[in-house]
Amino acid sequence: MRTDYREAQRRIEAQGAWGSPQARTERDAQASHFGDQAMRLEQIQDHLVFGRVDMTDASTHYIGRAGLPDSTGGRLLIDWRAPAARPFYQATAVTPAGVVRRRHIATSGSVVTGIEDDVLDVDAATDQGMTFQGEGALMSALASARGGHMSDIVATIQAEQDAIIRSDDQGIVVVQGGPGTGKTAVALHRAAYLLYTHRERLERSGVLIVGPSRIFLRYIEQVLPSLGENGVVSVPMGELVPGIHAVETDPAEVAFVKGKTAWIETAKAAVRDLQRLPAETKTFSIGGKTATLTPADVAAARSRARRSSKPHNVARTGFALDLIDVLVRQVAGADPDPEDLDWWRESVRSSRDVRREINLCWMPTRATDLLSRLYTKPDLLRRVARGLSAREQLLVSRPWDAPFTVADVPLLDELEELLGTSEELLNQKRRNRAALENEELERVRMAMEGQNLGGGIVSAEVLAERARGEREWTPLAERAVADRTWTYGHVVVDEAQDLSPMAWHALLRRCPARSFTVVGDLDQARGHQRPANWEKALGPAKRGLSSEFILTVSYRTPATVTTLAQQVLSDLGQPPLYPLTSAREVEDALADTVVQGGDTNGDREEDPLWKAVQDVVAQEESLLDATTGHGMGRIGVLVADERAHRWRGDIFGSTALDHRVSVLSVAGAKGLEFDTTIVVEPTEILSDGPGDLFVAMTRCTKRLHSVRSTELPRAWAKAVTSVSDEWHPEAGH
Repeated sequence: MRTDYREAQRRIEAQGAWGSPQARTERDAQASHFGDQAMRLEQIQDHLVFGRVDMTDASTHYIGRAGLPDSTGGRLLIDWRAPAARPFYQATAVTPAGVVRRRHIATSGSVVTGIEDDVLDVDAATDQGMTFQGEGALMSALASARGGHMSDIVATIQAEQDAIIRSDDQGIVVVQGGPGTGKTAVALHRAAYLLYTHRERLERSGVLIVGPSRIFLRYIEQVLPSLGENGVVSVPMGELVPGIHAVETDPAEVAFVKGKTAWIETAKAAVRDLQRLPAETKTFSIGGKTATLTPADVAAARSRARRSSKPHNVARTGFALDLIDVLVRQVAGADPDPEDLDWWRESVRSSRDVRREINLCWMPTRATDLLSRLYTKPDLLRRVARGLSAREQLLVSRPWDAPFTVADVPLLDELEELLGTSEELLNQKRRNRAALENEELERVRMAMEGQNLGGGIVSAEVLAERARGEREWTPLAERAVADRTWTYGHVVVDEAQDLSPMAWHALLRRCPARSFTVVGDLDQARGHQRPANWEKALGPAKRGLSSEFILTVSYRTPATVTTLAQQVLSDLGQPPLYPLTSAREVEDALADTVVQGGDTNGDREEDPLWKAVQDVVAQEESLLDATTGHGMGRIGVLVADERAHRWRGDIFGSTALDHRVSVLSVAGAKGLEFDTTIVVEPTEILSDGPGDLFVAMTRCTKRLHSVRSTELPRAWAKAVTSVSDEWHPEAGH
């Protein structure tokens, strides 16, 4: 099928650039379609088939990442999302659904490397003379070393996860799951399932995935392509507005203020404040004549512009034309000649004084500039603030050149909605595009002249037009991510417990149908006040809540670590809202290193804790080499936000996934997993909230190693008493 699609693509592309523009566009669309289909199949060639079910009627069905027909028109391979594949995931010994044996097939390329069997109907299996192999596909997958990217779980989806994946797409579906329960994987597989089930609708509107950080999105980026889906838009909240790339975070108290829905009315008032009336009549000299604009003239034009309900920058065009007409009537006389009228209109329009006064009355403004003015001009914010106390107004103040934070993005989105794009900016974009096309044409012309290709049937204009056509045939994902007003058919939100009401307000704008998959864990919420339930966490989105699923089995985190993390939460006065049980245990899951000498709070290289961490990393790497294979497995070094800024290095931030060892803030590690987690100075992490400490403790699949110079929380200290080690600056371990 891959070969057939690529051959069809080459055959269409070989037809050349002849024919009408419509014919060329149709050919480009067909070539793009066949190319997309080939790429989809090329990306799922690994582990293409992973399952088999043997039924009581003696039939056999193979389950895989894509549906493939056989030569007779039957099904050689059943797509995992098809209804016929449901028994593979949902059959149990109690309700076998006609399944006698479920087989998990492990492959490397096209070679079978392992078989794991579940017998669901012993009597039927005996009658059919079946034999069985393997010890458990799920446990085998969980014990494997972590890589730099999340793997899909399509071969090991559990029954309760499958029920969520196949649930209805109407309304907001919440998936509450503690660390290691697979909630992120479930959300991604649900997106793939919805794209399969509602292909026609979602291919037109698209699916949006919103994650907590760019590094998290890099971590999960291979899951959907491995399932055959490419046209999905993925953005962190800091990049929800095109052109904005916010990565910095505010202190919890400041972020809370910026997340209040009081900013909706404040933003409206700030925009209306840009629409001002002059204090007195203004006089202009135009073409030797005198004209005036009274406050009443401006008020009438302002009222008409506001009644249009257009965004501020868009409505400005009508406002300006109304005032220009007022002045033209004064200087052109009662019954001017049409040519004279055009001349007077152009004279008024080109008057510098007139343009200046219109701008003062209705200033075209960008969202970034207006929000910066609100933050840097206390008098302005005080004048327009609605529902923000004086203290809250003071908390958000900042220098003009300070970078925008993640919490600013929903406010920028609100202002963008109210301001819109002015005609002047649109004209500038058109001029820029025309200039780009002229440059492209000139490059093509010079290239053809350099190769003596002029004078043929194909001209430089034809080649340039074809190139533009190919560029304009942009995939949906690229068009959607560049368009702030794009509305999606479905939205997946991960780590949703940390979203503010304003963030939800911005997300609801992107999916008016309120078709959402929302995943998160309230126990991992940042700050010191976690939401009591999901209705509170959803804020303005709670009205769309249709169902809530709860996952309580942690497949990733060892039982010792899961139990300890929950005990620590309880000791801190926040017992888990949704207690977890672990599906697996690992020996020697806890380690502790106490650093003598304390923290210098200075340069990283002089910090005794950093030196101790380097020794501990070397120790844990050797242990991983011995247990998982040389160079296999990953280590996460997790620190509090403030220390993360001081410890920035080559293995910090967005490049962390490219290294065996990653140094990350706890916020940056959300949603990630490591074989070994080294948690540095847990008391510092706790100062950012119990949820951060809970996150830090539960990122590991094998081992949790604390490195500290201060006391551990009581339950943790008790658990590591027998494994604690000391590190001295002079001697190391």
